Amino acid sequence: MARRKRTSQVLEKAARRAAGINSIDPNLNVGNGLTLPAFSTLIETMRTREHLYNTALSNLDKLYHEMLETERELADMAEHILLGVATQYGKSSVEYGMAGGVPKNQRRKGLRGESLVPSSQQPSFIASVNGNGSKNGSQNGNKAATS
Repeated sequence: MARRKRTSQVLEKAARRAAGINSIDPNLNVGNGLTLPAFSTLIETMRTREHLYNTALSNLDKLYHEMLETERELADMAEHILLGVATQYGKSSVEYGMAGGVPKNQRRKGLRGESLVPSSQQPSFIASVNGNGSKNGSQNGNKAATS
């Protein structure tokens, strides 16, 4: 998706205002350096900067799309090179592992529902297995019988 180009409402309003002022007096000077020629010059400077900014955005979009295309080509070539190593040396070879693949004999097939996290990283729960269960003599969540 291309970046949104900038349009300045201030620039458009100033251009309309300059056109109206021009109909009053093309050399209007209201003092303090506020003249129609200075106003028109600033309008053109803004118009030029806006144009340069929008052109830069277009160039940036073009570079971005070129980079994405090159990235896709790189991913394809990396996959093809790995497959070439697999074809030449085999998927169980050390060379295949060196090229970034997982050798076939080192793959672990997980069973359904089994996580791929090694058991040493999984939390362990230890239940108390002493004969009386708890301090007050209750077992299995039932209250101890009183006599």
